[in-house]
Amino acid sequence: MTTQLYEQHELPLADIARLGLSNNKGINLQETDLQALLAGRRTGIIRLENLQAEGVHIPALDAKLSVQPASDGSLELRIHPIYKEAPYPEYLTDVEAEKLQRGDTVNISKTIFRDNSPLDILVEFDRETNEFIITDTDKIIIPETVNNQPLTYEQKEHYRKGKEVQLNDETTIQFTGTDRQGVRSNKLALVASIIVDGGVSFMLYKGLEALFNKPGHNKEEAKEHQKTYGQQLAR
Repeated sequence: MTTQLYEQHELPLADIARLGLSNNKGINLQETDLQALLAGRRTGIIRLENLQAEGVHIPALDAKLSVQPASDGSLELRIHPIYKEAPYPEYLTDVEAEKLQRGDTVNISKTIFRDNSPLDILVEFDRETNEFIITDTDKIIIPETVNNQPLTYEQKEHYRKGKEVQLNDETTIQFTGTDRQGVRSNKLALVASIIVDGGVSFMLYKGLEALFNKPGHNKEEAKEHQKTYGQQLAR
């Protein structure tokens, strides 16, 4: 669960327009995909059509999108197509890469060095694009509460490190960079509070992916969480 890292006006609007994803009314993306970009995550799979690249016409391409800071501080648009092969980062061993690709493990934590400074990252494998995903764990903003239950310091650190976090009501959550909502759970919907600009905001997450290699969700519980969300907003 992350909150917004960027403002909409900071997005690379010209690049988005070249992909045919904006018009005079604004950016033409589903709200969940737009929020994923603003939160520094990947969108879901998007069909891009009639692309022109270096004189080559691409009739259609299915890909995910993300943004990342460029050297000049602006945001640049990244396209993540579906790869035939999955080259893995040099800091993963063959065994680690195979475990992620086979689905033997959901993620692997690593400490690497960037500009001579240590950086804690989380490596996952996106089966939709056949690609390894790297997340800077410092950019994962942790929820204060989930379903009205405060997270302890230990639970927040486990969440930041990509581990499963179980709450007192048996709700379990886990960060993921492969999904546009940024979280997996054993519940179909969650109500979370996050700190935004010194204030508390409540967010409803619906249609969540199930936990890694575990069964899914209870739809009746999801309806109850949506009811709770409405009550909290009314306060």
